[in-house]
Amino acid sequence: HSTHTAHTNMKIRIAIVPLLILLLCVTRASASTYQVGTGIADITGPAAQANMMGMAQISQVTAGIQLRLFARAFVFADLSDAVQPNSARSANATRLAFVSVDIALIPGGITRAVVERLQAHYGSPDVYSYQNIMLSATHTHSGPGGYSTEALYDLTSFGFLERNFECIADGIANAIIQADERRAPGRAFMRNGQLYKSNINRSAYSYPFNANASNYEYDVDKNTTLIRLQHENGDEVGMVQWFSVHGTSMNNTNSLISGDNKGFASWVLERMHNPPSAMPGTGKFVAAFAQSNEGDVSPNTMGAQCPNGTACDNHHSTCGGRVQGCIAPGPGKDMMESCKIIGMNQVSAALRDYQDAKTELSGPLQYVHSFMNFETIQVSPEFSSTGKPETTCTAALGDSFLAGTTDGPGAFNFVQGTTTADPNRKWNALFHLLKRPTLAQTRCHHPKPIALLIGDIDLLGGSPWAATVIPLQIFRIGQLVLVGVPGEFTTMSGRRLRDQVHRTLVKKGVADQNTRVVIAGLSNEYIHYCATPEEYAIQRYEAASTLFGPQQLPAFLQEFTKLSEALATGSVVDTLPPPTAFFNRTLVKPWSHDTRPEGIAFGTPLSAENQPLTNQTLSVAAGAQLQVLFQGANPRNNYRIGSSFFTVYRQTTGGGWEPVLYDSDFDLWFVWKRSAPESHTSTVRLHWQVPAGISGLYRIQYSGDSKSEAGVVSSFQGEVLVQVQASSASHARLRPAATAASLHPTHAMLSELERWYRALGIDINERD
Repeated sequence: HSTHTAHTNMKIRIAIVPLLILLLCVTRASASTYQVGTGIADITGPAAQANMMGMAQISQVTAGIQLRLFARAFVFADLSDAVQPNSARSANATRLAFVSVDIALIPGGITRAVVERLQAHYGSPDVYSYQNIMLSATHTHSGPGGYSTEALYDLTSFGFLERNFECIADGIANAIIQADERRAPGRAFMRNGQLYKSNINRSAYSYPFNANASNYEYDVDKNTTLIRLQHENGDEVGMVQWFSVHGTSMNNTNSLISGDNKGFASWVLERMHNPPSAMPGTGKFVAAFAQSNEGDVSPNTMGAQCPNGTACDNHHSTCGGRVQGCIAPGPGKDMMESCKIIGMNQVSAALRDYQDAKTELSGPLQYVHSFMNFETIQVSPEFSSTGKPETTCTAALGDSFLAGTTDGPGAFNFVQGTTTADPNRKWNALFHLLKRPTLAQTRCHHPKPIALLIGDIDLLGGSPWAATVIPLQIFRIGQLVLVGVPGEFTTMSGRRLRDQVHRTLVKKGVADQNTRVVIAGLSNEYIHYCATPEEYAIQRYEAASTLFGPQQLPAFLQEFTKLSEALATGSVVDTLPPPTAFFNRTLVKPWSHDTRPEGIAFGTPLSAENQPLTNQTLSVAAGAQLQVLFQGANPRNNYRIGSSFFTVYRQTTGGGWEPVLYDSDFDLWFVWKRSAPESHTSTVRLHWQVPAGISGLYRIQYSGDSKSEAGVVSSFQGEVLVQVQASSASHARLRPAATAASLHPTHAMLSELERWYRALGIDINERD
């Protein structure tokens, strides 16, 4: 077990024109404390015909891109560690990598694949391993699925999508490699803050049953922790903010790939700090909005409502006895605006904390990691909820898991808060054909009525339905301690775990009141949820999804206490070998081929009647939305990783063309659609929300790939010219000095976003 530390100095420059946010001067660099490096890589998978991971809705499949998905890596190393590409770690030096990943969850197979790629790249197991990389999902529910290596999470995807899996694993490994290569002496600064108006507890009925609920003002965490990173020469290189909120601003009717509110926040910060024409994902400044203990935390702050506007039944989240009508809307007029609002709230907090981050991280870099079988943990009386020796249970999901949540209700007649088998006997009889629970298993999980005994199902030749041997991990970066948990901890579960780790480290003399313990949620593996024993007794969705029974959180508290003691003393912890059995079967057929109408080439701009445009120069007013239809092909043919299906160019004063916007920009999105349900002919519709304050001639380029009946994939391009007309109404939104000619489209886009957000009048510092 080792130690890592990093630091840097910075000057915040925010590229919103006309200077809506001024330069924020921060402490200049002095002596470095660590080597720090940041990296980013595109992991956007199939933008068509892939079931989205998160809502478990078979009908929710990808059909375009709103925001691309990225892996964002942050490497910390001792100053004594060699800074050479492909070099082994220097003797007695510590290096670690934290990665925030724009996906719903991290299956163990992804972690294994990343480790294998890194060890192959460096030619050694000593640079990066399971022990010193922490992969944490942001938990967006709007990314393509099929990448899990546990069968349960691939059911609605109709199996494993190998190309998507490879895309994600490659991207995470590449982000770490890039961050490692960018390592340089630097510094890291931390600030802890509060963020209001951005999250609510979607299981508020359960929370008050916690014995220590009255110790806290809120039933969700409002706290944020941010670190900013800079190199010794003063270059800003990145930041990470941890805040607990689900990636469900985009609901289960969405079909566009999106990083949701955290992905949007990252896009804004990276656009602010990187050159205006740089494609998102290519800049040197990397901003991650990482996940924490968000298990019962929703971004849909208007709260659960029935279709007639009345409140849902609080205990069961039903309207008229069914969950389907009980839905919590976000703060915006639609899901896209809600995504922007919750994202901008996180941006606003990050800008505040980034400027004020003055606590320099210093001290050792350390990590500790262990694999353990969580179906067989013996929980001592010190930690058990009964004060007696207890044990965890065979992994199982309860009836209320199938009810879903107010962010996305389930199907049929399941409801939250079900504590007896009576309401769903027929359903459970059907599920138990897969595996019938024993009396001991039923008693172990009480009061959860078991629907799916996923720990004992064996129908796929040894392929796991869910993870049972799971990783636990702790990083220490000076005064910052990251607790990597392999699932979704509820608010109170996270609070208890943070407190237990902090108490243990203080007792061992390696932490004090200035040490910040942060839950890094959904890290390295996925085991669904972790509710407290009190919440478990109520059996709402999060409790029914707590796989290993009512003693699961006590088991985590016990085992993380052991890891904390090992971190403090440098002792070796017991560990099982990493799992090797993974699910990889599929029923998904590859896209066979693309067709097009006779006489119309792929990429041709089309009229509303699906005929080639006769006028190749369109006109649009600044501030309006432009839509352009193209003869398309299936985006599954080529994911265009690190590239773009659509690029907007503007004409320069010299007559050349400069790329300014990409399909990874929030205001530029596309929708893919088949001409008929079984047709191989398709169109792609581009939407461009033209920012106020620009004018001139622009060129929109569509880059796609068609597949022949022989299986040959060929690239094509189509384009259309767009004359953007200056609008007096749009100019009136900007300061008089900001003329159309002075605004780069990225600056104009961010300026318009800032104006819109300010008009909402949201004060994130005002208590809820």
